[in-house]
Amino acid sequence: MSVQEESGLNDLGIARDIDIFHRLADWKGLEVVDCGCGAGGLAGALAKRGAVVTGIEPDPVQAEKNRAADTVPGVTLLEAPAQSIPREDNSVDAVVFSKSLHHVPFEHMDDALREAARILKPDGFLYILEPDIRGQFSQLVKPFHDETVVRAKALEALDRTASQVFGTMDEYWYTNVVAFPDFDTLVKRMSGSSFNAIQAQSIDAPSVRTAFEAGKADDGYEFTNLMRVRIYHDPLPA
Repeated sequence: MSVQEESGLNDLGIARDIDIFHRLADWKGLEVVDCGCGAGGLAGALAKRGAVVTGIEPDPVQAEKNRAADTVPGVTLLEAPAQSIPREDNSVDAVVFSKSLHHVPFEHMDDALREAARILKPDGFLYILEPDIRGQFSQLVKPFHDETVVRAKALEALDRTASQVFGTMDEYWYTNVVAFPDFDTLVKRMSGSSFNAIQAQSIDAPSVRTAFEAGKADDGYEFTNLMRVRIYHDPLPA
């Protein structure tokens, strides 16, 4: 089955991640937990739309950077894992995993989804954004950063557990375009995160350079990436 057949009427076309966030939900006034928040970029973007966001980041290196960074209005960044969210039962309007569920250790993915259901209000929702491994960009980085297994595990956890702790689910697809001015920028971006520990020398390989050149565009290099969004509603009582 092709992605187009899978997406059907819920194919949202070419878009930026943040535009889809705003298209699919009204964040104004919502109490949000962003799981695996990284440096807090998404948390800040949602706060600009009127949300009050708590970002949790399990990586101690990034969490320390977050503690040292300037504060952003409407945003609180904490060090915590997704399987142990420091919030009370039924206390938030939305929980977000933006390209982060597949980074949760396999043995904790189900617990993380149950935690999301636990802290959500009865009318709250869980927003899951996961890249599809078939995208051009995912295939470009696969030789040095193969996420085939972890992404599959994330989807298995959703099918196994989210379907049991939420009453309804809507799924959407869209295409993201990842752009680079040159190969060095790819290397710096992909080796710049402490949570994945990618070494620059593993990226600079002939096969990767060849695949990168295939993305030559009028101004730099562009690669499409297939994105899947699932929004789960109606958290069920434990």
